[in-house]
Amino acid sequence: MTSTLMESVTTLLPQAGEAISQVSFSWYDYILFCVMLSLSAFIGIYFGCFGTKQSSANEYLMGDKKMKVFPISVSLIASHVSGITLLAIPADIYRYGASFWLIVPALVVISACTIFVYLPVFHKLQVTSTYEYLERRFDSTNRVFASFLFTLGLFLYLPIIIYLPALAFSTATGLNIHYITPVVCGVCIFYTTLGGLKAVVWTDTLQFTITTGALFVVTVIGIRSAGGVGAIWNKALEGDRLDIFDFDPDPTKRDTFWIVIVGTSVYWLSMAGIHQSCVQKYLSVPTLNQSRLTVVYFAVGLMIVTSCSVFIGLTMYARYADCDPFTTGAVKKNDQLLPYFIMDVASHIPGLSGLFIAGIFCAALSTSSAFLNCVAGTLYEDFVLKVTGPIDDDKRAAYILKFLVCIVGVLCTLLVFIVERLGGILPLAVSLSGVTAGPLLGMFTLGILFPKATSKGVLYGSIIGMLFSSWIILMTQYYKAQGILVDVARPTSVQGCLVNRTTPAPLMTTITSITNITYSHEFGQEDFEEPEKYTPFILFRISFYYYTPVAFLVTIVAGLLISYTLGSDDPPVHRDLLSPVIHFMLSDDHQEQKTKEYYSVDKALHLVTTNMEKDDCDKIKT
Repeated sequence: MTSTLMESVTTLLPQAGEAISQVSFSWYDYILFCVMLSLSAFIGIYFGCFGTKQSSANEYLMGDKKMKVFPISVSLIASHVSGITLLAIPADIYRYGASFWLIVPALVVISACTIFVYLPVFHKLQVTSTYEYLERRFDSTNRVFASFLFTLGLFLYLPIIIYLPALAFSTATGLNIHYITPVVCGVCIFYTTLGGLKAVVWTDTLQFTITTGALFVVTVIGIRSAGGVGAIWNKALEGDRLDIFDFDPDPTKRDTFWIVIVGTSVYWLSMAGIHQSCVQKYLSVPTLNQSRLTVVYFAVGLMIVTSCSVFIGLTMYARYADCDPFTTGAVKKNDQLLPYFIMDVASHIPGLSGLFIAGIFCAALSTSSAFLNCVAGTLYEDFVLKVTGPIDDDKRAAYILKFLVCIVGVLCTLLVFIVERLGGILPLAVSLSGVTAGPLLGMFTLGILFPKATSKGVLYGSIIGMLFSSWIILMTQYYKAQGILVDVARPTSVQGCLVNRTTPAPLMTTITSITNITYSHEFGQEDFEEPEKYTPFILFRISFYYYTPVAFLVTIVAGLLISYTLGSDDPPVHRDLLSPVIHFMLSDDHQEQKTKEYYSVDKALHLVTTNMEKDDCDKIKT
């Protein structure tokens, strides 16, 4: 009897899922989607072919340091509101609860650390590449290794960003994801290559406007479809989706209060505090106060968008609390849930589904274009110039940067076809960041806050941090692939799948009787006794939110131990290379020390020809 019932569950529930929602893009949706892509491409053409044409490296990468606070702030928000924010987070909230919302209070700490600890140092030095700081503070080897970590991190992250909107569009239209990805990536590469930072900033502004507008409209429609805010809140409480204040210190849980607060704080500090894509934009405005203001606007924007994404996840749960689309088979992957929800509740409004899918693409395009622009700058400054030496021809430098954007974009597009086989996107994105983000944040923190940190200590410490986090992540992924480690989702139901649906009567009767069965561990224990499972080492069971903090702490501890053990022959550190928050601790000797010079003669000559102020040049001539 049991086997018959289970066979009915596996065959009839998918039929119910297919009967629930059969909707697709209309011609209105396709028009809106194509208009969005066309506008993005036009902005790239405008900045690349008219006006100054982004003819110098400084203008291409930094907007000639004359950008305004508002567009830069919007660009910062847009470039970090990716498909992960719009697709992966709501799906994660639906399945595992709203703990991710705790990033909102964490952003207060993150923005304060950025404004008072890291930003003053970068603004004082006016570096094109943040990794230039590491060369001034330590040596060229540290700079090259940091640039390697940054580039590796983007190659791990960008394919995820590109994959998500392509998956959403494929879910909405039925088109093959392998055809969608190259087209959309081509548009992003095109306008980023032609227009440089100005095109990135203004397309980000356009795309963020579309994204937030679509997000707002869909949120309103979702609330109505779920029965109102009160109904959403009550169902979330009943379904255990609002249990976010779990103060259990156990690091092996998925998302307790401490895990999310600590994990997201360190992860986002590595983005907002020292990441090239952010610092590059902070420094594109004229003054330090304006840079600080962009950080504040950036944090507030992220708080609002993240809260909306969390609420959409709760709205989806309220909508499907009694008819889980995963159980019915209507949705196969976590990241298909939101497109399914949009097509379900908004398909009756012409063009709205297309607008929202376009908004998801906008978020991905803005993130991808920002990262393509800054990785081109990093490769140019830290690798190309090491080979070619200083490039005096501005047009030649700009052409090299555009070529780098094309190469990186094509490689990331190819990597998308690997990402689609790696499982849930939010855990994957946060996990992979631990390989590079933790060690990078550790390197900058050692340089900015620890005057006694040495070149060897920081280099070896960051290598140890990278290898340690890679070991944990690889072993964890292995155990997950073997089915030994499994994230247990919060409870769902399919008992209400047939309410107000058009499922045929015979199917309705059969499924109603089947869904009265309780699916639990007790049900399985009637047939067989579950064998004792192997328990991996505790480091392989910690929450994926902890990977970046662990790598960060290992880098700091190892870096300091090696620095004190091996000693140092480094020159004294100038106070400009240290954060203002520790200036009161410095000895009088630091007041008189000159900034440590570059070890590379070619780099020093490059700085003389490109960055020295006019009065310094006059002194040299005399």
